[in-house]
Amino acid sequence: MRSSDRPGTAERAAGLTGTGGEPPGAAGARGRAAAWLALLDRPLTSYYLLLGITVLLLGLGLVMVLSTSSVQDLSNGLPPYADFRKQVLGVAAGLPVMWLAARSSPKLFRAAAYPLLAVAVLGLALTLVPGVGVAQNGAARWIAIGSLPVQPSEFAKLALVVWGADLLARKERLGQLGDWRHLLVPLMPGAGLLCMLVIVGDDLGTTLILLGIFLALLWVIGTPGRLFTGMLMLMALVTVLLIVVSTYRFRRLTSFLNPQGGPLGPNMQEIQGKYAIGSGGLFGVGLGAGRAKWGWVPEATSDFIFAIIGEELGLVGTLCVCALYGGLAYAGLRVSRRARDTFTRLAAAAATIWIVLQAMVNIGAVIGVLPPEGVPLPLVSAGLSSLLVTMAALGMLMSFARREPGAREALAARGPRLPRRALGWLGLGPQRHGP
Repeated sequence: MRSSDRPGTAERAAGLTGTGGEPPGAAGARGRAAAWLALLDRPLTSYYLLLGITVLLLGLGLVMVLSTSSVQDLSNGLPPYADFRKQVLGVAAGLPVMWLAARSSPKLFRAAAYPLLAVAVLGLALTLVPGVGVAQNGAARWIAIGSLPVQPSEFAKLALVVWGADLLARKERLGQLGDWRHLLVPLMPGAGLLCMLVIVGDDLGTTLILLGIFLALLWVIGTPGRLFTGMLMLMALVTVLLIVVSTYRFRRLTSFLNPQGGPLGPNMQEIQGKYAIGSGGLFGVGLGAGRAKWGWVPEATSDFIFAIIGEELGLVGTLCVCALYGGLAYAGLRVSRRARDTFTRLAAAAATIWIVLQAMVNIGAVIGVLPPEGVPLPLVSAGLSSLLVTMAALGMLMSFARREPGAREALAARGPRLPRRALGWLGLGPQRHGP
């Protein structure tokens, strides 16, 4: 009997080649890809991505703050978990703030726009008052409320996002955005005031983030290309002038462009940060086993915590962190793209660009592609002001995500199973909207 006449030969051949002569598993791979794309197209995708990524980054931040701060606390004669307890309290305080923001309507954020701006300006002005402002490393960025230091520049980011989005939304409704003067006034003077107060406190990193928020608002509202290019060039010129007129900032830039000295010299932070990342290899030396945090990398709990992540979790850990921020960017911009009103579209895009840009600036400084600017890694670095404000901004994004087309219906259609009931107890379950 010929081999082609044996029973099952045709069937086996079809199984090996697949339908229409495809290689084995091609149809299954296409089906899995289609299933993943269908998941990404669901109404609540943005909401669950924002929630899940926020929880993962918060968990990573607590673990890394515990790993890095214990050494510093012991060297300062403090209990080994002093900074970790502060971070835990910050997360515990931030979760209700995020929950309330996620349950609030865009009307509430718009109503808070001008009060937020006024509080931010007042707080930034207080940092410059002797006896009220608290200086550290030559920078006056904090005010003391009791024994708790507060950084008003973090609140200025959220204030500019909400106020700028509300302002441009009102002008668009009135049909005033066709005139470039209405487009820039009073948005540009307001952003300029915040930037001026921040830079007087010697915080160039936060100033650049505020400028990024300002440019994001102009881009999303549809500013003409010629005007946007002119504003971009103006911002670049202002940044160069701010660097040149300050000896400290100019020295930092020149040392970045032309690094000199050994690992214990003036560039110790940058050099030791690269050493820490390089020593981690593919999978890292293990949580808690890093050696760079033992005084070799300054500001290991805040500005350079990414270096310790690279040492203890390796290349895989750093890539996972970058992927989380990439997912955050996708979810936030998806919310902006699917928004039904101008305010939501502007606020979602500006808040997303702020958080992701800040992460890029922090990571870029650690790996050596950007000069260090002293900005924290969002949700991961130690720092209560940054943590609380970022969680409030993410709660606002979640609120917008819950109002995407089809999201309310999807929330209302969920069954009363136990996990879903638990989400309802946490305030994340279906809501009643109207009778």
